[in-house]
Amino acid sequence: MAGNAIDQTRRMLSLVTYLRERPGARVADVARAFGITEDELIGDLDVLPMCGTSFRGGDLLDIDTDGDRIWWHNPDASGTSTGEPLRLAADEATALLVAARAVATLPGLREGDRNALVRATAKIEAAAGETAGASSRLSVTFESEGGVFADVDRAIAERRRLWVRYYSPARDELTEREVDPVRLFAVGHTYMEAWCRLSEARRTFRLDRVAEIRLLDEPADPPPVEPRDLSAGLVQPAAEDPEVVVEVGPGGRWVAEYYPHDSAEELPGGGLRITLRTPDPASLRRLALRLGRDGRIVSPPELAASAREAAREALAAYGE
Repeated sequence: MAGNAIDQTRRMLSLVTYLRERPGARVADVARAFGITEDELIGDLDVLPMCGTSFRGGDLLDIDTDGDRIWWHNPDASGTSTGEPLRLAADEATALLVAARAVATLPGLREGDRNALVRATAKIEAAAGETAGASSRLSVTFESEGGVFADVDRAIAERRRLWVRYYSPARDELTEREVDPVRLFAVGHTYMEAWCRLSEARRTFRLDRVAEIRLLDEPADPPPVEPRDLSAGLVQPAAEDPEVVVEVGPGGRWVAEYYPHDSAEELPGGGLRITLRTPDPASLRRLALRLGRDGRIVSPPELAASAREAAREALAAYGE
């Protein structure tokens, strides 16, 4: 399985050299060589075409696959065969320096990685000359998720357990728990997949909902689990989950884009009648409150009544 973000970066750098030496390599053989699944390899191949010596025409890696073999149509794009030195345009040098300085300030970054980044930044500044001056007038700061990401990434790399205080919107509460992190991944937001010692089960945590995090000295020891298949999205309702029907107006059509659903029927006036499934229908009360005048829960009746009561309580509290 794929490891943390740094492991993936190292793997992709090795992948470039591997594929240059093996034109038409089979997907199954490459995945086996790198110890990852074919789906994970395809994910890497989707990212590589966005890499290159610059974002100008012809400099990005032209790599694709037909599902069986991998083809690299411009292997000289990496510049190794021509021997030409890498030249950064002013905008590229500025963007690279600003990003490097921002990453170097991330809490939780391993000291060896931070020192290597500082040395590399100094070399880029020297090579950029006057261009480096513009970057010194710009700065980037990461939101709190950046620090959480760094701690999780470090915990995965060092195989350490984490203590987290986590907000659950479905229950509207903060819980404290110890977890053994397994991997980081992004599906719209950034998530940590981990073995939760509180529930003794695999759980997924959204990083921007982590209120507090602490690395523990205790080693992480998650039981062996297969990585979740995320090809169909993070939320994958089961056929046996309860059915919920929501009707929305034109201002609530976004629900069909963000919630997996069985059907979305057009209604007069530009609205939608959306049928979806969820293992926890009560969690949709928040959706009803968020929609306000733009939508309502139609069924099941008990959920519709509960949502109306929650709305009345919210209005009463607002009036007070």
